[in-house]
Amino acid sequence: MARTAATRRNPTARTAATRRRPAKRLTRSASRLITAQDVRRIVVPGDPQIDGTGERVAFVHKLADAPGSYKTEIWIADAGGEKRTKRLTQGPRDRAPRWSPAGDSLAFVSETKKGFPQIFLAAVSGLRMGSPKTLTKLPCGTLGDLRWSPCGDQIAFAFRATMPDRTSAAAKAREAARESTPPLVIDDPWYRLDGDGVFGSARFGLLVIDIKTRRVREIALGDTMGTFSFDWSPDGQSIAATVNRSPRALFEPWKTEIVIASVRAGSLRTVEGLPEGPKSAVAFSPDGSMIAYAGRRGRTEMYATENLGLFVHDLAARKTRDILAATDFCLMSATLSDCAESGFAAWFRWMPGSDSLIIRIGWHGSGHLASAPARPRGGQSGAVVIHTAPGAEHLPCTLAVNGSRVALVRTAPTEPPEVCVAEIVGREFPVREITKLNSGLCDSLDLAIPQEEWTRAKDGAQIHYWIMRPPAGARAGRRTPAILEVHGGPHAQYGWSFFLEFQLLAAAGYTVVYGNPRGSKGYGRAFCSAIHGTWGEKDWIDIQAITREMRRDPRIDKSAIGIMGGSYGGFMTLWAVGHSQHYCGAISDRCVSNIVSHCGNSDFPDVPNMYWKGSAYSDPTAQWKSSPIARFSKARTPMLIIHSEGDLRCNIEQSEQVHASLAEQQVPVRFVRYPRETSHGMSRNGPPDLRIHRLGEILAWWKRIFASPGSAARRRLNPQTIP
Repeated sequence: MARTAATRRNPTARTAATRRRPAKRLTRSASRLITAQDVRRIVVPGDPQIDGTGERVAFVHKLADAPGSYKTEIWIADAGGEKRTKRLTQGPRDRAPRWSPAGDSLAFVSETKKGFPQIFLAAVSGLRMGSPKTLTKLPCGTLGDLRWSPCGDQIAFAFRATMPDRTSAAAKAREAARESTPPLVIDDPWYRLDGDGVFGSARFGLLVIDIKTRRVREIALGDTMGTFSFDWSPDGQSIAATVNRSPRALFEPWKTEIVIASVRAGSLRTVEGLPEGPKSAVAFSPDGSMIAYAGRRGRTEMYATENLGLFVHDLAARKTRDILAATDFCLMSATLSDCAESGFAAWFRWMPGSDSLIIRIGWHGSGHLASAPARPRGGQSGAVVIHTAPGAEHLPCTLAVNGSRVALVRTAPTEPPEVCVAEIVGREFPVREITKLNSGLCDSLDLAIPQEEWTRAKDGAQIHYWIMRPPAGARAGRRTPAILEVHGGPHAQYGWSFFLEFQLLAAAGYTVVYGNPRGSKGYGRAFCSAIHGTWGEKDWIDIQAITREMRRDPRIDKSAIGIMGGSYGGFMTLWAVGHSQHYCGAISDRCVSNIVSHCGNSDFPDVPNMYWKGSAYSDPTAQWKSSPIARFSKARTPMLIIHSEGDLRCNIEQSEQVHASLAEQQVPVRFVRYPRETSHGMSRNGPPDLRIHRLGEILAWWKRIFASPGSAARRRLNPQTIP
């Protein structure tokens, strides 16, 4: 893309702390282009757990083992640099490895023959593991997080029992008796969650099991929604937990408190002196004098446009401060990928001396390890120090007890995820791979390298974006068709992560452009909050600015530019085709089309006068103004619609409205509906065969659209000719 004043790099982004190293050209001898079938070949490592000495990392190894399923196993890697890895379990569904404090045992979750998850325990010596033994005998249900006590004699864990009439045993009994499935009676607004399904009145509770006696007891937290976080005190006598005991907890997240529970007595003590506001990820300091948590001040939601802060509370002084308040960083800045876990959850860990914390922040498309002091130094708030170089996504998980290393997953645009360790030394932490799970596959592929750009919107805002041109081996002419990808969230970011979908489109000969319009995380509070309750305004200005640069690019065919996106990206795709004729084709995936109806049929219903002004049922003016379907009388762009019938975040009726509108107006449209067992995250973690099918639909759509991108050809296109 030609360099102009409008496309110069953001001068504020090029500080010493965030200066990106130049992208390395690929020197490997690549043999082929990436294909949709590589969904089956890419290993997705996750949940890396480093032992207390920092010498070994246990992690979850996820790989497709059948057309419609994945196999997850526990593997172990030597963190010392020899890149030795070994499989510890056989799957098929093993997860959540957790080291004992002494490092001689590993607890993990696995499904038994009955299909129930249980906690297993095995002795580990070096990289060898003994025969696992079942630790728990839980009924049919769901296991959440688990944590060893500091003494290693107990494990605390979250567990939710399935409602009796919804168990597999109950279903089999009804089938034998030829009975119908009973109705689900709802008395509480919190009864479902995308990716988790419908759980009705069942809630997670906090349980503690004694390792020797196998005795299990519950600590009654009284958390209305069962979404608590928890952490052991350093002496192992108590557990801190975030709880919301309001009957209206779903609509009043700011009523979250922190309690400290006596493990032996089960009694609760509410921590006093905390500000009102949502809270999560509670953690005791190593010396037990403080607790830290992620949150916000005031009557706001956890997922919002304001920065998610890191609060440190002095238990003796009863004083709380947000140690990120003087910065513009946010603990919830996920860099999206379709081949790695996205870091939406806040992550931080106390350093051994209780004087500072290691944190994860997202900034300008990268995910960084950083540090912040727990207390003011010299009467002033300490600065956040970024310790990793830009140009990659770092997803940290655990910190060695001795503070020497962080275990993490790292990915970059031409590098599928690998398990790494970051050495906590000096100002810049060296990050070193300790696995080579995807290196063989990666070395065989001809991958596209993105080019980083900035442009200026018409109101002066600087917008960050990337151009991924077809790799050398792709069949591409001098001027290529181009596709603008818009991310979901909207409060997330695209950036320096591996994205199979982007690589696949580039391999097909298309230029892929993706960026971060206003509303994205990673550029500060003002940038993110610019679209608070006003989707389709400043964000649309930014999308037009990127589109303008695409049309100016001498290597892009300006008559062959398409747009696509998922979730909020689907919203923006619909908004774009309802407000312009810039695009010769579009793909809307798991979209939001009607914010009025979306406010009531999502798993997180809207709270009046919070994110949106007014409410969907009494004053829907703002919601309807921002709804793409309200402008669809002008939509003429051929569209592929993709949605999962099991999507509880953006209900499939959102796409049904789009399909009905386009079909009635005789606009070419194709509607691909994935089955009820898939969810909002189908493109990232859906069954392998359905992910491959989705990518095939996308490629076939663009092949047809770009074969005849002109307006006359669009008028000739009809739904029956779309493959």
